[in-house]
Amino acid sequence: MGKYAVVILWLISLFAAGNSAASQSADANDTLTGSPAVELVRYQEQFSTTRVEPSRMGQYNGVAIIFEGTDDIHYYAKSETAPAPGFELKVEAKSDDFWFGEPLFPKWHVFTDGLGNKIEVYSGRFTIFVPIKAVKAPTKTAVIEQGDIEIKISGIGCTSMVCLPPFEKTLRATINLRHERLKEITFETLVSKPDVAKGPGYPAWFAFILAFIAGLALNIMPCVWPVLPLIVMRVVEQAKQTARKSTSFGFTFCLGILLFFACLACANVILKLFYGTVLQWGDQFRSPILLTGMSLLLVVLAMSMFGVFSINLPFSITCGSGSRKGYSGAMGMGFLAAILSTPCGFGILAASFGWAQTQNLSLATLAIMAIGLGMAAPYAILTSMPRLLKHLPKAGRWMELFKQGIGFVLLAIAIKLTSALPQVRKMNVLYFAVVLAFCVWMWSSWVDYNTRPLRKYLIRIAALVLAAVAGWIFLSPPAGQLIDWQDYNADTIQKALAQNRPVMIEFTADWCFACQAVEKMVYSREDIAGLIRQKGVLAIRADTTEKDLPATIALKNIYKEPGVPVTLLFTPGRKEPTRWHGFLFGDELKKTLRDLGIRKQNGKKDEVENKDG
Repeated sequence: MGKYAVVILWLISLFAAGNSAASQSADANDTLTGSPAVELVRYQEQFSTTRVEPSRMGQYNGVAIIFEGTDDIHYYAKSETAPAPGFELKVEAKSDDFWFGEPLFPKWHVFTDGLGNKIEVYSGRFTIFVPIKAVKAPTKTAVIEQGDIEIKISGIGCTSMVCLPPFEKTLRATINLRHERLKEITFETLVSKPDVAKGPGYPAWFAFILAFIAGLALNIMPCVWPVLPLIVMRVVEQAKQTARKSTSFGFTFCLGILLFFACLACANVILKLFYGTVLQWGDQFRSPILLTGMSLLLVVLAMSMFGVFSINLPFSITCGSGSRKGYSGAMGMGFLAAILSTPCGFGILAASFGWAQTQNLSLATLAIMAIGLGMAAPYAILTSMPRLLKHLPKAGRWMELFKQGIGFVLLAIAIKLTSALPQVRKMNVLYFAVVLAFCVWMWSSWVDYNTRPLRKYLIRIAALVLAAVAGWIFLSPPAGQLIDWQDYNADTIQKALAQNRPVMIEFTADWCFACQAVEKMVYSREDIAGLIRQKGVLAIRADTTEKDLPATIALKNIYKEPGVPVTLLFTPGRKEPTRWHGFLFGDELKKTLRDLGIRKQNGKKDEVENKDG
């Protein structure tokens, strides 16, 4: 009897297990499916992720691309206001099973960047919906309720401080349209690519007045102060002979200013007609190259304000004989004044340009030229009535102090421009600015009128060489990271050593100049990076910038090193690491890496096979 009971119980349990498996299988076929969250961008504590879920909006089933992250990470809604054309957020859906409609975007919100520009962005948590219009049924009777999809997301993510590299991510998922619990999506939508936002709602006559005032304001911008006395006095000096000549030179100078703004207007026409985009004020300040150049120019001009050197314009411009040279010189100085004034004209100038970009080409051109007229007007009045200069205060010590004070203002503006650079370039530009200021001082102050020509040439060549070397070190574009560096973690290091894996630790600090040289001269070498990958070396970057960081404490207490830069290489079979100090150890490191064994995975056991790299 007992045997029969055991058999009956075994049959009952087998039947129950079969039913359970069938039930689980049925449930699995009826579950919502999608993709796991994928990280799009990350900067320090800021991040943004996205995932795909099946969903429904109104009468359409489809997929929801759900973005989640910190509010400071934002994506651009319009190509016109993105850091570069085509970097707005884009979504593309593909599938062998479904036909998709155009993506539906939510309403953007306005973000004010560091330069005061108003831009349309998406940030934080938001959803983009892609409707499914039809299924790709192979026969009339086929009904597809579940299928595989591919979502490609591209764009660029920025924070309030820096823009990160452009990205393109592809998410793959399986969606089940039969499920009754499809997520319902509701939001105010923009179909496909967002329309161009309308400009400010003020009338044309007010916009032209605002543009003229913006031009007037350019004359009091600190960026143009260093050259204003030189420009006005040179023009008046040339025109002392007759009132008629004074007026003609003054208007020629104004023509140079208008020529600069005519170039801007032409650039706007070309961009609109041939590229379908607009010239937005502030676009130029999204260029790291221009920001770097302008900030360094302001540093040099500040050195001039401090009396380190004097600005001497070419003879043909300032004192050239003949009307032709004089007029061309006056026009050139007007063009120069317009160029130097614009970096500081953010707020009101941006408003005028913003209105111009929303108008037709004729009105936009007139508005841009109105800015030029506003800037040129004071010069036209001053040069046509030079007797007004007699009412200016007499020269004295106050003028020298005032000029030196302007030098500090220029340095502050240079720092402001530098702060808009990407984080990886910001400090390098500041370092180079110091070296550049030293080279300017060396060029001008180490020689005088009585210095022998050979000595003068040697000093100035040395200044040029020093500036060129510093530029190569600090301003060369950052190379892509060749080595997969890991943050310092004592447990990670110990686990790797326990598995007989080579470990290399680079101790560095943000304030360490020699550490930057190590990066360029050692770890930017393709041959060294390739050996590190080939030999399976765990590369650790130990940050000792602050005294309470774990790497700083370990450097002093565990590895007994007095400072940075230092690189330690732990190899299997040796108790003590190989140590390198300074930044001229690239060849030694390469030789040591070549002598390491190639790690191979053999079942559960790591074996080391000694081979030459």
